[in-house]
Amino acid sequence: MTGHFKKSDSEGFYFIREFRVDGGSSYEVGQVISLDEVIKAGDTVDIQGTSKGKGFQGVIKRYGFAGGGAGHGSMFHRAPGSIGCSAWPARVVKGKKLPGRMGGDTVLRKNVEIVAVRADENVVLFKGPLPGARNGLLKIFTK
Repeated sequence: MTGHFKKSDSEGFYFIREFRVDGGSSYEVGQVISLDEVIKAGDTVDIQGTSKGKGFQGVIKRYGFAGGGAGHGSMFHRAPGSIGCSAWPARVVKGKKLPGRMGGDTVLRKNVEIVAVRADENVVLFKGPLPGARNGLLKIFTK
């Protein structure tokens, strides 16, 4: 990648992504595309990001299962319960809701309104929540 950066007279970037554009021949290698050329306040865009990872979670947190009674020695509190049949099909059915890793998924939020574009600060202000953690990488799809 160092050779590509030298050709474009730049020092390099932490994240590199490719995007398909219409009329790609009109761009030059190393050309900087400013925000105000592409989007403006009042536009609606789609935003894609990676949701926060929550690690290994049980079925109550992951799927909202009710759990069992708390008192009188029930011994069934946060467990998933029965997960399959006995004789047939004699296996756990695919897609069964069980404990596992939660979060860290690709999330697409559609029709997000742009409140303001501050091109001098390289900042875009959106209305509402965005997927992922603070300072996370987001893809903005214009319409």
